[in-house]
Amino acid sequence: MAQTAAPLLDIADRESPASASPDAFVPSRGFWGQVGHKLLRDPVAMTAACVILAIVAVALLAPWITPMDPYRGSMIRRLKPVGDATYLLGSDELGRDMLSRLMLGGRLSLFIGVTPVILAFVVGSGIGILAGYVGGWVNTVLMRIVDVFFAFPSVLLAIALSGALGAGIFNSIVSLTCVFVPQIARVAESVTTQIRARDYIDAARLSGASTLTILRVQVLGNVLGPIFVYATSLISVSMILASGLSFLGLGVKPPEPEWGLMLNTLRTAIYVNPMVAALPGLAIFIVSISFNLFSDGLRSAMEVKA
Repeated sequence: MAQTAAPLLDIADRESPASASPDAFVPSRGFWGQVGHKLLRDPVAMTAACVILAIVAVALLAPWITPMDPYRGSMIRRLKPVGDATYLLGSDELGRDMLSRLMLGGRLSLFIGVTPVILAFVVGSGIGILAGYVGGWVNTVLMRIVDVFFAFPSVLLAIALSGALGAGIFNSIVSLTCVFVPQIARVAESVTTQIRARDYIDAARLSGASTLTILRVQVLGNVLGPIFVYATSLISVSMILASGLSFLGLGVKPPEPEWGLMLNTLRTAIYVNPMVAALPGLAIFIVSISFNLFSDGLRSAMEVKA
């Protein structure tokens, strides 16, 4: 007995929490607790999250904190340079304050960019989970309909749908939602098909649980995470597509400030004052890259090893 005590002690020491690596799985935290812990320790993802939160806060508070009236112009103060004594970020082609318009324009840009992804997440997840869990002819019919949308590039499909529906915020949201629903549905169907073959799903069926209960308890809790991560990666694409539609005149209508529309109206001033003309594009780039970096951090944080 004395000879076996030492090896057992050695194993206990090596497996003790004190000797475990900082990234080791901590059962007491649970899966989402572990994901949150890893996400908080990712400086790139946290920096991106802070940038997104700051831009969202400025956009929401814009009606009360803009330094000037974003709709009031002055023809004698057109295209003032960045750093002007009166206009910190210059003025646009109609003499309106660029800083105020960028702050207020963030509301529409974020709304049109994020809302289609949220709607597509709900609709696409429902279609994909239903097709993946039921299988058979239901899966075949739904997925073949989804495949039809994959025959068209996202940009062309968004332009075609917006052109058919007409310009406007609502039509832009509908068009972009139709673009992203098939993509999310495909991911949801793939994940659900893998989950359906797990032992705990069979155990739930044998215990007499209804299909609705299994979908709500066993399936949703395991598939929504990967689908959500993929949906967050689409926000940056949605922001760019929404701005592109406004740039082409298929989105927001003047005089409402929106970053894509501002790029369109300032394109003739690029040779006169390129710094001012580039500001809306810079705002779109910062928001898009921030969502991309946060999505990458979230994806890495969810790769928790047990």
